[in-house]
Amino acid sequence: MRKLITSILLLAGLSAEAQNQIPGKIHFGLVYPLSTNGMRAPLDTNNFSINLIGGVSAAERGAAFAGLSNVVRNDVKGTMFAGFSNHVKRTVNGALFAGFANTYGGGKGPAFGGFANVASGDVKGAQFAGFANIAKEVNGTQVGGFINVAKNIKGAQFAGFTNVAKNVSVSQVAGFANAAKDVKGSQFAGFINIARKVKGVQVAGFMNIADSSDCPIGIINIIKHGEKSIGLTVDENQTTMLSFRSGGKILYGIIGAGYNFKNDDAVYAAEAGLGAHFFTSNRFRLNAELIASTLTDFEDGDYFKSSFRLMPALKLTSFLEIFAGPSLNFITTNTAEGEKLTKKYLKKWPGDWDEDFRGLYLGYTGGIHVKF
Repeated sequence: MRKLITSILLLAGLSAEAQNQIPGKIHFGLVYPLSTNGMRAPLDTNNFSINLIGGVSAAERGAAFAGLSNVVRNDVKGTMFAGFSNHVKRTVNGALFAGFANTYGGGKGPAFGGFANVASGDVKGAQFAGFANIAKEVNGTQVGGFINVAKNIKGAQFAGFTNVAKNVSVSQVAGFANAAKDVKGSQFAGFINIARKVKGVQVAGFMNIADSSDCPIGIINIIKHGEKSIGLTVDENQTTMLSFRSGGKILYGIIGAGYNFKNDDAVYAAEAGLGAHFFTSNRFRLNAELIASTLTDFEDGDYFKSSFRLMPALKLTSFLEIFAGPSLNFITTNTAEGEKLTKKYLKKWPGDWDEDFRGLYLGYTGGIHVKF
């Protein structure tokens, strides 16, 4: 019984020894104020802390552990571990580990949160979170399962869904979207990239948007100081396409739809691809394009073509150019009509009961572009 009473008094901070503790102590507790620091805990600085549920302190100068949460009213120089969350009002010079979230004023060192890391100030280090990282200035890396948000980041952002920043000095990589003001590096997104000025590459599964970006890689690229055009093309198989080309000074994307005047069944056409401008002058340039296209009757027939085109282009006016050139094409089809669409193949692989016909051949493409 005597030992039990002594333990209770110790946890409650009611013993005379607890009343006379000095900064730099070792702290044990259940939950505030049931600890060796008692009611004084928010005023004390600890070299080492263990709290079964949660603890409160003025500052930490070593390691701090809590089953649920750690709360520090000033700063931390060391490492904090919490089953649920860590909360530091000022800076952290060390590391934070929490099952759910870390909130802090910034500092030097990494933060690992099962759900989120939120820093109200500058961070020199890395943030890793299952859902979101939020900071003011980041000199390091943000890795978030869903979203990263920073005003300025000197490093990289990696997010499963979206990255948002004002200025980025290295790169943004997101499963869906990246948004930034100025990017001195690259943006990679599964769907869309948005920026003002990009000194690097934009790579998106569908669309890039920027004021200036010389090397956007996407199907649609809305670049204010870039180039956009509508083109009408015809190839060796009498497939006529109306296509939209958009991009920067070098790279551009292509998307189009059309009609084949040679087939009886699979007559509806579509294409998408990437292109690049080479040897650009006032009157001439060379356009190189990689295209994936299809012909369909919207029923059972399949016809897919991959093409590499080299098309010298002559600028007739500032907004009009004509072009024509050779192409190397590889087709895959499961229909006799698709196989017979081309007469001469460089190489062909006849299909059988479980494989499509495949063929490699030379062709050509020509047309006209109207720029705007």
